Amino acid sequence: MSKTKTLLLVAIVSLLLAGATGAAVWWALKPKAKPEEAQQVEAPKPGPDYRYVSLDKVLIMLRNQRGEAVTHYMAIDLVFKALPEHEKRTKDHLPLLRTVAVKALSNYTVEAATAMTVEQFADELNKAYGEAYAAEHREAPFAEALIGKLIIE
Repeated sequence: MSKTKTLLLVAIVSLLLAGATGAAVWWALKPKAKPEEAQQVEAPKPGPDYRYVSLDKVLIMLRNQRGEAVTHYMAIDLVFKALPEHEKRTKDHLPLLRTVAVKALSNYTVEAATAMTVEQFADELNKAYGEAYAAEHREAPFAEALIGKLIIE
């Protein structure tokens, strides 16, 4: 081999070794994820396993406009999201829950009720349930009231 080819080969090998050394230093100095963070990202903690207790066919007579002879009704099916240990207690409270729903929604006129969304009804009911249980100084046996069906006629 000629002297030029040997020098060129040595230069190429030196550049490759310098690149490999730089890559090794970069790999060693890069920030590493902590094991706790890696576990949080990989496996999020599952939420509680809720049970759903239904209260069907709650009928509510809506208020009439003055002078209107036709009566209007609202039929609503409710679903209560409860922890498994509170499922029986929620079922035992269904008569109270029906009464609170009728009381909270019977003040609406048909015009006001048709202008509301399902989310607004659910918010109104959850607020009424919170107030009813707070008045009795008790904790509600369910996490949230949901609306399964809503009919206004």
